[in-house]
Amino acid sequence: MIPKRLNTPLICCVLLFQVLYTQAQSNSSPLPPDVKKYIPKGYAVLESSKGDLNRDAFPDLVLVLHKPDEKETSEVIEHPTKRPLLIFTGTSAQNFRLMARNDNAVYCVDCGGQMGDPFTGITIKNGYFSVEHYGGSGWRWTRIITFRYSPKEQNWFLYKDGGESYHASDPEKVSEKVKTSKVFGKVPFSKFDIYKEE
Repeated sequence: MIPKRLNTPLICCVLLFQVLYTQAQSNSSPLPPDVKKYIPKGYAVLESSKGDLNRDAFPDLVLVLHKPDEKETSEVIEHPTKRPLLIFTGTSAQNFRLMARNDNAVYCVDCGGQMGDPFTGITIKNGYFSVEHYGGSGWRWTRIITFRYSPKEQNWFLYKDGGESYHASDPEKVSEKVKTSKVFGKVPFSKFDIYKEE
């Protein structure tokens, strides 16, 4: 028997659970040995994301690492507990090779103010990847940092750095700020520092 009326809140809850479960499964899947050996002692995988990072049609991998006890050890601004971001490129043999690492591309666990951990994820698409953040308290903000692959130099460079801000009492009044390479020049992924003044 088909119900006459769908329970929309229940459906939304089920769909949300499925998304979270899928993400958890993705992040908890075992890493290949050629990737696992690059995780420093005391660190664990916070986020793993697959996609084509260098436009060769083979799946590549971005890992964001963290220390499981970072909430207790991180001291904002003075000594934030860093979260390394590692870029691995894949091959036809389904092996992975470490191509780049940056310990200053992802905000620390308590860099988001009252909103808590600001890191929201990694997005990969056709040679681009973005590091996404959301934080604040009364004033809310987002920051999305995008890097683009250069086939000529076989490296990733800062492409765009920007986001939006608004006050929680007036979420419709949004201010946007975006910088491109015309402003910051040519910045290799490994040299980017999210903690520097904008």
